[in-house]
Amino acid sequence: MVRSIVGFHRDDELHWVAELECGHFQHVRHQPPWINRPWVISVAGRAAAVGQTLDCKKCEQGAPRDG
Repeated sequence: MVRSIVGFHRDDELHWVAELECGHFQHVRHQPPWINRPWVISVAGRAAAVGQTLDCKKCEQGAPRDG
């Protein structure tokens, strides 16, 4: 299910995590060449990503909210 990004926070290992409108969290790492998300490493990039969508696997599985 496609859900909008509403914010970001860092996990215990300082990786960026997207907060989705459904209440689930999803890591948004930039690890080239496998995962290419350069926007996640800057404040402006993350701000521009708010409102964009990600596929939420947790919603598809019926998982409870993370936050």
